[in-house]
Amino acid sequence: MNANTSRQHPAEWEEGAQLFTRTARDLPTGRHQFHKERLMAQIQQEQQEQRGEHTGRSAVPAKTRRLRLPRPAIVLPAMAATVAAAVVAGVAMSDGGGVRDGGVATGPALTAEVGAATSKGLPQLLDQISLVAAKESHPVVKPGQYVYIESKTADTFLKTVDDKTSLASHALHRRQVWNSPDGTKGWLIDPAVNTDSAGETLSLPDEQGNTPKGSLNYPTYDYLAKLTTDPDQLLALIYKETKGQGNTPDQQAFTTIGDLLGESYPPAELYSALFKTAAKIPGVVVVPEAVDAVGRTGIAVARLDETSGQREEWIFDRKTHVFLGERSVQVKKNTGTEALMKPGTVTFTSAILHRAVVDGMKQAPSQAG
Repeated sequence: MNANTSRQHPAEWEEGAQLFTRTARDLPTGRHQFHKERLMAQIQQEQQEQRGEHTGRSAVPAKTRRLRLPRPAIVLPAMAATVAAAVVAGVAMSDGGGVRDGGVATGPALTAEVGAATSKGLPQLLDQISLVAAKESHPVVKPGQYVYIESKTADTFLKTVDDKTSLASHALHRRQVWNSPDGTKGWLIDPAVNTDSAGETLSLPDEQGNTPKGSLNYPTYDYLAKLTTDPDQLLALIYKETKGQGNTPDQQAFTTIGDLLGESYPPAELYSALFKTAAKIPGVVVVPEAVDAVGRTGIAVARLDETSGQREEWIFDRKTHVFLGERSVQVKKNTGTEALMKPGTVTFTSAILHRAVVDGMKQAPSQAG
């Protein structure tokens, strides 16, 4: 869900703010926060990339860049995205990212022990996980039905107030997402994103009439159902579709598969193939001890982003090898403002509680039938 915005000089922000204000008045109620959240992620990436230019290195941590945003990703016209991004940048720098806080209290940084990693046993582990995944029940999603995913998430982020930057976190909270198989209808309830406790629509087209097509960055069920399940072909496709994204092609490939595991609904054969595909990415390791967002312990398949110093971990039950959730942990020291993310900082953590097919929007599995 990466998005690029054109760079703007601060002198252009005032004019951009006026344009954004006029545009915002035309948006339906409940959609302002959706666009703010999305644009906040874009401009946060932009600011970190600019800092990286001054330090001679890429300063975009993987999980900071890849915020847990509501899917589907609304595609805004380039001009609107550029203008609004500049405005949101000003908001973020002045109030510490208040557009991200929603209804979730912020607190101190999340931390954890940095577990040891090893390449020993990785092929065998991913083979076992793939076999278990192939046996899991994955009903076909029919037109009129919805993919429902319920999770608990928390994250740590850089917060700037009066030019002073510190670490803060969103407390662990419940997140619920509904998406139709074609991705044109959806709903999100996430207090870290929504200002309305009832959530807000993710349905398309957006206010500009845009309806993005299915892709790896916008993985609708219908799109995933057509993907190859051959690991070599699938990995080649991932590299092709994500070219230019992330800090390195290998890290972005790992991140892309992680996104599919965390908040999409791959058909059974594809779900199993994803793990065989991950085994072919260089640098993937095993972390024997890992904990998901709700405290379930397990074993993790992970990869270290050498640029950001963060390790992304997919956590599985040690005995059943069922996917539990994921987290990103800072394992290396950084420089500049990013040095605040000390080793052991958990930049993102999640636990999947329910993943199911339901017959109605905002319907939970317990309400089915």
